[in-house]
Amino acid sequence: MDRPEIDAALMQWLLERVQSGASPEDVVAAMVGRGWKEGDAVAALESAMREHLEAHARDNDLPPPERVPAPLALNGPSVIEAGDRRVTVLANLLHPRVVVFGSVLSDAECDALVAMGRERLRPSSVMNMDTGSDEVQSGRTSDGMFFRRGENALCDRVERRLAALVDWPLENGEGLQLLRYGPGAEYKPHYDYFDPARVGASGTLARGGQRVASIVMYLNTPAHGGATTFPDARFEVAAVKGNAAFFTYDRPHPMTGSLHGGAPVIEGEKWVATKWLRVGRYD
Repeated sequence: MDRPEIDAALMQWLLERVQSGASPEDVVAAMVGRGWKEGDAVAALESAMREHLEAHARDNDLPPPERVPAPLALNGPSVIEAGDRRVTVLANLLHPRVVVFGSVLSDAECDALVAMGRERLRPSSVMNMDTGSDEVQSGRTSDGMFFRRGENALCDRVERRLAALVDWPLENGEGLQLLRYGPGAEYKPHYDYFDPARVGASGTLARGGQRVASIVMYLNTPAHGGATTFPDARFEVAAVKGNAAFFTYDRPHPMTGSLHGGAPVIEGEKWVATKWLRVGRYD
């Protein structure tokens, strides 16, 4: 049979199902029961949700939503095949959209990244959204350095693994950033997206568009402190060697709940590698 049309009544039905807490799989199954082919039902549901979000943004003077990486649904698999490695799912939060992955990196990979970047560390900077320049600020007291995307065999292997893990194009990722937080060092709560209304953001937005997701990989386990915090959700991710916190933000707006920070290291030090994903190819 031909694919049914998405009329106003069907749109309302779809929205009611989603708002009631039904999973996408349940909604698709119900549509199949109404005569839809499964592929058409999935496409229709995605289209309906996108149209609803775009209309909501227009009506409320909000930035329009972007497509974001979506590696798994609620109550999804506990293990994900990420190319060359099996990665476990430890936690899956809907809003803000945060997934905690286990065993993203091996101990040897963590140690190698630290060894390669240690001698290149400099005081971490933050982009000034008014000027576009990188500046050292008091809210970020770590040391850091950047690897170019695919700079060496290890970076290339990790980047390909992450692309497979979150189902996002390899070329849409920035290079890995290595960070070291010593005792007392922190990164106060902030957003990773760029504010398009600020003139200083124009240069970086021209190189791949907006950031839509972040992956924070822990390269060691601090003795005390150093969690990644999400204040809006009252949620935190412990810094455990080899694990990672993945979170998305479909528009540059606080409504995403993606405010996050690196809590102070109380004892020992914390090493992380961060990967930011863009909406388009990043060069």
